[in-house]
Amino acid sequence: MRFPSPVRTLTCFAAGLCLVALPSIVHAAPIMHESRPGQLTATASLPEAFGLPDAGRAMRITYLSTNGITGNGLVPVTAEVILPPGKPPKGGWPIVAWAHGTVGVADHCAPSSNPWTDRNKQYLSTWMKRGFAVVGTDYQGLGTPGTHAYLDTRVEAYSLLDGVRAALSSTPELRNRVMIVGQSQGGGAAFASAAFAPTYAPDIDIRGTVATGVPYLTPELLKQLMTTSATRQQGATFDPLMVYTLYLAQGLAGYDPAFRPQDAFTAKALPAYQAASDLCVHELTDQVKAEGLTFGNSLTPNFAKVLAPALAAMAYPTMKLNQPLFIGTGELDRDVPPPLQFGLVKAACAAGTIVQAHLYKGLDHSQTVNASLPDSAAFTQAVMAGKPVTPHCTPTAQ
Repeated sequence: MRFPSPVRTLTCFAAGLCLVALPSIVHAAPIMHESRPGQLTATASLPEAFGLPDAGRAMRITYLSTNGITGNGLVPVTAEVILPPGKPPKGGWPIVAWAHGTVGVADHCAPSSNPWTDRNKQYLSTWMKRGFAVVGTDYQGLGTPGTHAYLDTRVEAYSLLDGVRAALSSTPELRNRVMIVGQSQGGGAAFASAAFAPTYAPDIDIRGTVATGVPYLTPELLKQLMTTSATRQQGATFDPLMVYTLYLAQGLAGYDPAFRPQDAFTAKALPAYQAASDLCVHELTDQVKAEGLTFGNSLTPNFAKVLAPALAAMAYPTMKLNQPLFIGTGELDRDVPPPLQFGLVKAACAAGTIVQAHLYKGLDHSQTVNASLPDSAAFTQAVMAGKPVTPHCTPTAQ
């Protein structure tokens, strides 16, 4: 278990994938005498249905990563590596290190075992057409043995950074020039990866971070969230934030034997908690909606105290990133309410991070992903060329 950092955050929330089984045939990599983080252990061709349209070579790789739950030892993690078509440019394809949003905590929910959603397919295909290869980690415990410690920022960061290392060491067409890109849970994972990189992976040449729907929670914002949640739920049939809270508890249960779900959830919510161990995000959302679960009828008064170890594991090591940060927020985001995202922007700006924040009028959590592409393109072009970007710490709706 990790001790709390001075910076406490809540990184939550959404994405989704269609479900099909991935063939299990893999090719083992040569055995190394000394195992290390980022070491490739197996590779397999990615089925065409799981790749991106008009892509070049596509693989599913297995590699070793530092156990982010304990902070030591190595665990296997899987990722997708998708190259653009044609001959790579001089020096190789630069990389989009993709951090996915919430899919679930069960192995069969792992992104590399499923096709892309239409939204993510459009989003990542656009990056590929700009000349980037995609390296997308599944995160520790998704599709590999052990617990998926949902929303644990160190788990996410180590998995992403070691995935980039594994891809670079095994794919000569790639270049060590990296944009970290993520949405929702993955937006938090992207921020965390950039924050951990200077000490954990200084060998990776990160040029910037692009994130949409990024959550952030302080004790004050938690109180505000609970208050606004009660107001928001008046007349609402369910609260989408319950889906992420159930996954958070399932992740905690996987590594903390002291956790008792009945201490965090009411009897009404316990069946959905049990189902969260196996259901992927769309199915669990359907159950939460069908059972009408909200914060008010699902959480006990002590839920924050009971989930404290998981909340501590969400802490970012710093709000000061070494490279510029792009943040895209939907004005109508219900999954990660804008005040949480603005809180992150404010804290990162105050810490000295160069932040370019954008607010998209009338758009929700999911719609913001592709709507942000023109703005993130200009941002990316600048940081990849080593040029300055214009900071925006108080965005207005556009």
